[in-house]
Amino acid sequence: MSVNAYVRARKVAETPRSTEFRLMTEITAQMIAARDAGFSGVQLAPALHRNREVWGAFRTLCIDSANALPDELRAGIISLSLWVDKYTSQVITGRESVDELITVNRTVMAGLANENGAVPVG
Repeated sequence: MSVNAYVRARKVAETPRSTEFRLMTEITAQMIAARDAGFSGVQLAPALHRNREVWGAFRTLCIDSANALPDELRAGIISLSLWVDKYTSQVITGRESVDELITVNRTVMAGLANENGAVPVG
């Protein structure tokens, strides 16, 4: 099967939740790899940028009144995304470690896995 055929098949079979899980898995793995390679501060910027982008997208989706998630969950996601944004700046400037961002992503992934049966990244 060609790569393009695989991508098309995955898009048809994936639910929004499984797409979110896959994306969080990729980004979290990228942050872990960068950390394990000894990167810190600004060296983590590529991985942190992707993480910040996805959390910004989650925030935008939750702000939309047409979003079907419960209001309390939407508010929690918005709050968490704002924390991720602020904390990411602290990681980039070397004041904090990337570990807390990894932990938050893993926690979200575990929640997504409970919904779709996927296995979180270790």
